[in-house]
Amino acid sequence: MERNHLHLPQKCSSFTSIGDEKHREMDRNLSLGNIKLEYGHEKKERHAGDTIQEEGEGEEATENSNAEQPEASLSAISDDIDKFISLLLSVDEGGERPEIPESAINEFVELVEKEIAKYESGEAKWTGEEDEEEVPPLLHAIERVYKLTEAASSFSSETNYFQTMNRAGVLLHQAMCLLEDEFYALLQDPHASKLDPGSCSTKVKGPISSAQVHDSPEPTACESQLPYPPETVGRLRKIARAMVGAGYSIECCQVFAMARRNAFEAALPRLGFEKVSIEDVSKMAWESLEGDVGSWIKAFQHATTAVFPAEHALCEAVFSGHRDVSDRLFRAFARAAVIQLLAFPEAVSMTKRSAEKLFKVLDIYEALRDAAPGVDALLLDAPEAGRDQGSCTEWITTGPKTEIMAVKCRIGEAAAAIFCDLESSIKADNNKMPVPGGAIHPLTRYVMNYLKYACEYRATLEQVFREHKHSENSSACDEGGSRNGAAENEEPFSVQLLEVMNLLHSNLEAKSRLYKDLALCNIFMMNNGRYVAKKVKGSPEIHQILGENWYRRRSTELRQYHKNYQRETWSRVLACLRDEGLTTHGRSGGGVAKPLLKERLKSFNAMIDEIHKTQSAWVVSDEQMQSELRVSVSAVIVPAYRSFLGRFSQHLDPGRQTEKYIKFAPDDLESLIDELFEGNQSATPSKRRS
Repeated sequence: MERNHLHLPQKCSSFTSIGDEKHREMDRNLSLGNIKLEYGHEKKERHAGDTIQEEGEGEEATENSNAEQPEASLSAISDDIDKFISLLLSVDEGGERPEIPESAINEFVELVEKEIAKYESGEAKWTGEEDEEEVPPLLHAIERVYKLTEAASSFSSETNYFQTMNRAGVLLHQAMCLLEDEFYALLQDPHASKLDPGSCSTKVKGPISSAQVHDSPEPTACESQLPYPPETVGRLRKIARAMVGAGYSIECCQVFAMARRNAFEAALPRLGFEKVSIEDVSKMAWESLEGDVGSWIKAFQHATTAVFPAEHALCEAVFSGHRDVSDRLFRAFARAAVIQLLAFPEAVSMTKRSAEKLFKVLDIYEALRDAAPGVDALLLDAPEAGRDQGSCTEWITTGPKTEIMAVKCRIGEAAAAIFCDLESSIKADNNKMPVPGGAIHPLTRYVMNYLKYACEYRATLEQVFREHKHSENSSACDEGGSRNGAAENEEPFSVQLLEVMNLLHSNLEAKSRLYKDLALCNIFMMNNGRYVAKKVKGSPEIHQILGENWYRRRSTELRQYHKNYQRETWSRVLACLRDEGLTTHGRSGGGVAKPLLKERLKSFNAMIDEIHKTQSAWVVSDEQMQSELRVSVSAVIVPAYRSFLGRFSQHLDPGRQTEKYIKFAPDDLESLIDELFEGNQSATPSKRRS
């Protein structure tokens, strides 16, 4: 029969102050003081551990009689109680009721009350040194009280049996208060590790599956992970068995759940993570929030890989033999802990999107994703009995998994949206001010470094785009058409990255047209194209995504920019060194048109001065490309100039005229070319060496 049929007052000790993490007082006198006992013998009261005294005229005689007789032992009187219980259980329906051994029952109750008083006063202690199968005498007595209560309840319609049931029920209630006190005190033991970062539970290196825990036939096999010493776990187990066996599973579970939840909350700051509200997160600067993300990941990983397996093992160890109870307790703990831990990443997903947040958001996503299998392993292995408890149990079972997946989804959507914002930022970068000297544009550096780091999360980003590409928050990605034309079997992030590269290239081409000098336009494209190519080649992830064909096309474009630069700058210089128009025919032996020769040399000198002055201020930051440009120019210009002087310098009058028109020696010209692309704003051409 259920305990509620005993007509006992509900205990207040478990519920009036159980939410207090630090202090908890049990007023057993208050919870029992209003119970009126209707015994068939003299009325007795017990208050504050005093001995039970009889009231009436025969008080002194009774005391002398008790002093003369040796006190019966609890074990001896228990045999009589067991026989009576057996008799009650053997009575068939409608059969004759056995006579109640009131003397034995009264003596049994008094002995149990005295035993309880010893524990309440501290005279007797829970040693925890008993063997696993050895149960303290008091717990045996409490079990016997419960059996007596249940057996008598079958005949509660009769007054004497009702009084026996009522008295045994009050004693059972008193014993449960004692056990509850001891249970809570053990759970609050300051010497237990209680989920500290350095506790034994942190020795767990990875998620422990429920199957691994159940593989051990003995509860002690998993105690190396537990947050309490083995002797404490043993005492908790025995008390839990007594309380659950006596029908007090609700009170036992509530005390256990609250104590463990409080321990978890107290451990979070020691893990380096402080609880913050969504409002607090929304107001925090990203620099501060970055550090909190790292602390949260550390706390979350510790909770899911160490605390949860240890807590699962603790529930099974303490409630051994009551699998449905241990499963419900662990699921309730896991759900409460998960909800508390997930408040932070959920708040992060609601903050304003910005590109610099992507990598920390992906770190959170990976932590949630990687934790799911271990948590699932602990939650999914539920017995059939647990699944028959109704929708409440199902809600607890699926709660932690559902909460993790829901926040993971929101974080994934945020990550996809942040990356898609990179496209928008490239399109929006329409600054009309060209970069001085045709140098690498800041946008190029930003995008390529961003992609380089993003590709370190390639597998995660592929998963993010695959799972969240149709989400509302990342729909902006589709506006550029990056996915609309992609084949179904293409990896979504790879397609997205290629789209970003194409957008960057188009943006740079538009920026190159800001330069009025076509040669500088090509230098700009060479600088940025070379930077992009080097970043791609230096990142195996990007190179693999874009492919060798893409890289070869970009290399071909770079060579074309190089040719365009040479044509735009040096073709006019070479035109000054042509023979056309300088030689005259028709005269005997031929001749040279000196005025035209002088004009050609003057134009050549002016062009070299202008090119040196202008292009020394231009920038080619890549040393190899800078060297290649200079060598290629020198290879064309210096030999042509040397040959031209060899053919025509003798036609100038020696002395002043030669120095006036032949301003540069061939070696000087080569030195001037080597000074190009240095970014030097105040360059002056070198003079002809004497």
